[in-house]
Order: sequence, then C-alpha cells, then structure tokens
Amino acid sequence: MKHKKKPLPVLQEIEITDVAAEGKALAKVNDLVVFVPWVAPGDIVDVQLTRKKNSYAEGRAVKFHKYAEERAEPFCEHFSICGGCKWQHLPYEAQLRYKQQQVTDHLTRIGKVDMEEILPIAGSEQTVFYRNKLEFTFSNKRWLTAGDPDTKTENTPLDGAGFHIPGKFDKVLDIKKCWLQEDISNRIRLFIKNFCMARQYPFFDLRAQTGFIRTLVIRTSSTGEVMVIAVFFEEDRTKREQLLNAVKDHFPEITSLMYVINGKCNDTISDLEVHTFHGKDHLIEKMEDLQFKVGPKSFYQTNSRQAYLLYSITREFAGLTGKETVYDLYTGTGVIANFIAGKAGKVVGIESVPEAIEDAKINAKLNRLDNTSFFAGDMKDLLTPGFIEAHGKPDVIITDPPRAGMHDDVTDTILASAPERIVYVSCNPATQARDLNRLSVKYRVARVQPVDMFPHTHHVENVVLLVLKHA
Repeated sequence: MKHKKKPLPVLQEIEITDVAAEGKALAKVNDLVVFVPWVAPGDIVDVQLTRKKNSYAEGRAVKFHKYAEERAEPFCEHFSICGGCKWQHLPYEAQLRYKQQQVTDHLTRIGKVDMEEILPIAGSEQTVFYRNKLEFTFSNKRWLTAGDPDTKTENTPLDGAGFHIPGKFDKVLDIKKCWLQEDISNRIRLFIKNFCMARQYPFFDLRAQTGFIRTLVIRTSSTGEVMVIAVFFEEDRTKREQLLNAVKDHFPEITSLMYVINGKCNDTISDLEVHTFHGKDHLIEKMEDLQFKVGPKSFYQTNSRQAYLLYSITREFAGLTGKETVYDLYTGTGVIANFIAGKAGKVVGIESVPEAIEDAKINAKLNRLDNTSFFAGDMKDLLTPGFIEAHGKPDVIITDPPRAGMHDDVTDTILASAPERIVYVSCNPATQARDLNRLSVKYRVARVQPVDMFPHTHHVENVVLLVLKHA
C-alpha cells in the first residue's frame, strides 16, 4: 500500500530578499533558503512549497501581503505563464543592477578572481522588440489558462500557436502578442494560425506525432529583411502551397519564404533540407561597413543592436594594431573574426560545426577579407600545439564558448601558447569564472564589461580582458 505524501506547508508572510538563478528570487526562513518565481525583492508573500530538501525549498507565491517599492507593472498579458521575460516586474534599472551583481558574485566567489576594473553594465536602449529570431510551435492541445472560456470537450477547438509551457513538453501557450520581436512577427504568426484554423488544417499533436503545421521560425534583420520558415510534419503539396502563397501575397515585406518537412520526433531542422518557396535563401545583417549573410540554419546573435556593442567591446579589449595574429575560438559563422579582421594581421577561426565554417568563409569573401582562415573540428582536438605551430603563435585569443565553457584541454593549450591578451566572451558568468580561475596561473583580469543582451530576463553576457603576467 502506497503511503500518501505529506502535503507541504504554506509559509506565511515571508519577505523576498534577493534574486536567484534562472530568474527566480529567494527568501530565507530560519536556515531554509526558499526559491520563488515571479516575485521581487521586497515583496511579502505567502508561499506554497512545492519541493523541500534539507537546506532549500521551492515554492510559488499564493498571496501578496505587500508589494516591493521597486516594482514595475508587467506589460505582457502572458507574464508568469509564458516561460520568457521573467523579470518584467522589475524596473529595468533594477534588472541591470542585479545582472551586474550576478557577474561580480560569480567572478569573485567561483573564480576567486581579482578584477582590476569592472565597468558598469552596458544596458540596452531597446528593451522590447529587440530579438531578430523567434520560433513558435503549433499545437492541437493549447494550454488552458485561468478564466479561459473554452473547456476540454470533444467539440472544443484547442489549436494554438506560441511557446511551450515550462516543464510541459506537450503543452503550448497560445500567444496573442509577443513583445520580443518586431510586430510583423505577431502578424505573420496570427495570419498563419487563422488561415490554418479556417481551413481545418490539423495542428501538430506533440504526443501522438500527427498533424500538418508544426513550427514557425521568423527572422528579421537590421537591414529590414524578413525570413519566414514554415515547418510541416508531413508533405501535403496542395495545403502547403495554398498556405505559402497566401502568406506571400499578404506580406510583401517577406524577402525569404521557406519551408521544411520534418517528420522526426524532435523539432530541430539542422539536419533537414530547407526549401526556398519565394525570394532569397538568406538575409543580410550589417555592422559598420561589413555585411553578413545569414541563412535559415545560421547562428547570429539574436539582439542585433547589442551584438554590435558586444563585438565592439571585444575588438577594443583585443587592443589590435594591425599586426597581430588572432585566434577566434568557437567562431561560429565567423562574425567576430570578420568584424576584427580589418584591424588584425591575421585571424584564425575554429568552430566544431562544418556548416558554420562554410558560412564564415562566405562572409569573409562577401567582405573581401583575405587575412582570415577558418577550420572545422572539435576544439579540444583541433587546437593543439601542432596546429599552433602550423598557423602561427597567437598574439591575441578571443574565445566565445557555449554555456558549458571551455574544456580543460583547451585552457591547457591556451596557457601553453601564452598569448599576450585573451578576450573571453561568455553567456554564462559561472562557467566563465571557473575558466578564469584556471587561466589565473598566467593571467591577470584587467577589465570586465557586462553587457545586457536580453532585457527582462536574468541572462547576461560578459566580456573579460586577460593580460599575460610577466615576471
């Protein structure tokens, strides 16, 4: 016979005291740290615990007794249900302050780094409609919110298009207006949704793996171009062409209209063919006098304006005079490598994804750069003493690794090559701090510059300049 779990208690009138990881906030009740989403430091709330361990617990606010003085009114009707923009209830100035604190705490507590100079975080002038790429999911089982007039009956249409509910892989929140991307994104998504519903084109069933319309990717660029990629679960040429022709005719702004047939169990399209239905097979981004070709599978920073600021800081920290050999590790499509090439003697880019390296070469050719070279391979296997001997000892290394940071073999090779300067760009200050600690045997941290790429979220980019210690 199963024992019923003892219900977890409600903690009454506890004060939220600080922000925590993953966009949550925290309170301390005796020796217990309690993590709570959607609240702000200064709120006094009742918290229903949902999980309890010896030293910490998780819960949700069920009653507000007092709101923090430093609070903002969330602008999105989907706030607290959609998994994005978790800090809308914090004034932007407070968001920046907490991100600065996050970077400082990680570097000092995890990395035990002595920072010679940490600059104030570079905020974003644009705090809404700042993303250049979004992906939406079409589902025949949308998430029913409180007060939703629909009920779960056989005749109730439950089609929706939006974002996955956190922790519910098969549930999608139907988004009426998203504040992350220019409004044409909302108009395109709603047009496709209504077109398919009116004609009873089946939306995707994530559990049964059946349906027609599956996902939608919309990319916009700083040059005003628009790319739309409609992803279908199965081919139905008549339905597909009816939909795509309607989209093409209704939105002349679209410069690249594409489609994918994805019959797999997952949503990734990186291993699938992308077909061009109308227009170009790419869009163009610009930085200064440089152009970057962005294809349907290309990685490009999703905040174009802040990306320019991020790369400008990176270039400044590199201190280039036009003579240096620069290694750009985790180069992706070579945006940083090509961006700095005009001020370097030679740039060597390394990336694990072969398709990204081909994009990097195309972008170098597009910008008439003849001092760049790009190589595909696993970083820890490719960046070896033999590779450095063949391509030249780096004077500067720029590294922009994934969230997991750099492999120990990579940091060992960097230490052995001993460039005069390292510019470390990171989207995860915690793993960056760990790597800085390893590099500290030979390097001092001269400058730190946090950059806010994603307003209303807890995410922060950080650029660190390391300078070789000389005896």
